[in-house]
Amino acid sequence: MIRLLAWLRGNIDGVVALVLAMVVGVLAVLDLIDVDQVNAVVLLVLGLLATTLLRDRQLSAQAVRDASAVQLLYGPDIGHAHTLARRDTEVWIFKGGTGTYIRAVTLRACVENARREQRPLRMQLEILDPANEPLCKTYAQFRTSLSPETGRSDEAWTTERTRRESYATVLAACWFRQRFTFLTIEVGLSSVMTTFRWDLSSSCVIVTQDNPNTPALMFERDKPYYRDLNRELVASFKQTRRVQLSRCEELPLGNEPTVDEVRGLFDALGLGLPASFTDRDVADITRRALQPRNPY
Repeated sequence: MIRLLAWLRGNIDGVVALVLAMVVGVLAVLDLIDVDQVNAVVLLVLGLLATTLLRDRQLSAQAVRDASAVQLLYGPDIGHAHTLARRDTEVWIFKGGTGTYIRAVTLRACVENARREQRPLRMQLEILDPANEPLCKTYAQFRTSLSPETGRSDEAWTTERTRRESYATVLAACWFRQRFTFLTIEVGLSSVMTTFRWDLSSSCVIVTQDNPNTPALMFERDKPYYRDLNRELVASFKQTRRVQLSRCEELPLGNEPTVDEVRGLFDALGLGLPASFTDRDVADITRRALQPRNPY
């Protein structure tokens, strides 16, 4: 009964038209109404049918728009979509693991595009907190589970590597901030791991995963969900531990920062490097920050 009532409520105009047609048809056969009355009812039925058709057409068009709101991207299309998203954007919001691809490609490319066009650029990066060792261990285990057999050319994911990658992203943010006046960049350290990477530009949101066999999702700005995902990223960033990047202005970094410069920077930021980190470890962080390898 509930299903029947729901069906009647959704198709009331068609039901009314059908009932009117049947009633008028019976009355006309019995010669109980004249021709003028029949014509009037026919016009009414046609009007109801036209209304039904217009409503169905509108619903169909809406369904098509909703279906095209999300695009699936595979293989090279993912990189191409990122390239187009970086081209004219004035904002880039990232949420993910350690920001490896951000350092290797996105940050540098966005700064170069903005400098060439002499326009401001705002970036917001949410990465794993390198001071949270259990969290970094969990992330390393997750990454290892995706590709348990590491080849000779691939570097294994460990707790220490995860921490260095996050530290490198902070260092890269400071380095670029000092070299491009119109770059406004924020870094938030998250205490929660995510298995997705979110990249939001002025034109779209691209959601990827670390599994290369999984397609990426793209939501364009003028389609549904872009605003919702933007709101989600802003809300998530507000829950992070904010890095006070403004303090880096007091400690200029060289084109190739020294170990002492890097240590002093992290101390000033309130992110003092672990005592177990040797000078070689610090140099490795610098290499990952300024000479990153594109993981894809």
